[in-house]
Amino acid sequence: MSDALATALMPFQFPFMQQAFAISLIVAVPMALLSCYLVLKGWSLMGDAISHAVLPGVVLAYIAGLPLAVGAFGAGMTCALATGFLKENSRIKEDTVMGVVFSGMFGLGIVLYVSIRTDVHLDHILFGDMLGVTWADVGQSALISLVTTGFVLIWRRDLLLAAFDAQHAQAIGLPVRFLHYGLLAVISLAIVAALKAVGIILAIAMLVAPGAIAYLVSRDFRRMMAISILVAVVSTLVGIYASFFIDSAPAPTIVLTMTLLFIVTFVATQLREKSVEGGST
Repeated sequence: MSDALATALMPFQFPFMQQAFAISLIVAVPMALLSCYLVLKGWSLMGDAISHAVLPGVVLAYIAGLPLAVGAFGAGMTCALATGFLKENSRIKEDTVMGVVFSGMFGLGIVLYVSIRTDVHLDHILFGDMLGVTWADVGQSALISLVTTGFVLIWRRDLLLAAFDAQHAQAIGLPVRFLHYGLLAVISLAIVAALKAVGIILAIAMLVAPGAIAYLVSRDFRRMMAISILVAVVSTLVGIYASFFIDSAPAPTIVLTMTLLFIVTFVATQLREKSVEGGST
């Protein structure tokens, strides 16, 4: 084997890198699927809200000696339900409610965290600890991702109709309320699955960027979902692989890769549209 090939394959030879690749790819698929619905529904801020809101749940679960995933999911659902309740019972718009709820819960999480002694580093909660995961963490994320992906695939058509026209979906007998809160639940689950890999803050990018990129290049929803998954998987592989050689944290490198891909896609679509307009005149 040549030195160049040995160097190129080096990241795959270390167990911690293998685990990083595994858990990132596992969480990338459900994140990419959900990203399409969040973009279509204009719910990108909801992903942001739930991501920030899981922090107090993580701290309370640590205090109670429970799995951190349990606390994170409970806090995420509390945020989603509180947002829905306030929206339905006040004149405040949904984006404003989400801003108030997620900032309040994130602040509560910080206050709780600094008030206790813990061996869980705050940076690992906020930005993930991808290189420190175990195969047990990979298994837990795989189980959560399987449930999340299964829900989206089973209800994908109903979720799509409810995203475009909730009143029509309700008129034809679809369980709109179940779909609404079910989607919120699987968003919370997806964030829980990604918590160990990319952390609270960077999970937002994985919930938004793949769907946004796919939306730029496709108007067919099935194709949009396929492109979103491809974007998430490729960005994950490239980000982790590049982070090994440039000595950076994997999760932010993945997000940076997605951002660069979005910029390139946006510029390319703008140039294509201008060329089409120029050709038609």
